[in-house]
Amino acid sequence: MELVSIGYGGMIAAGRLVALVSPDSAPVKRMVSEARDRSMLIDATFGRKTAAVLVMDSDHVVLSGLPPEKLAPRFGVDPTVLEEDS
Repeated sequence: MELVSIGYGGMIAAGRLVALVSPDSAPVKRMVSEARDRSMLIDATFGRKTAAVLVMDSDHVVLSGLPPEKLAPRFGVDPTVLEEDS
């Protein structure tokens, strides 16, 4: 099991990650709210503004204070694929 830093001392198991998304859209905000209601939300922002939402295969939702562009390389993803489509 490979642990990857998600910022400020927080770590997650890389193999359990399903999605890494920005928290700005309404569907993602709704997903975070629903995870909070089900007690499946893990706030790993350490008091900072939420910059990324990580969805895990266990149905947990993890909040990070680092943006997806900084987290992607830690999971072996090229950050240029994160650029918005035209």
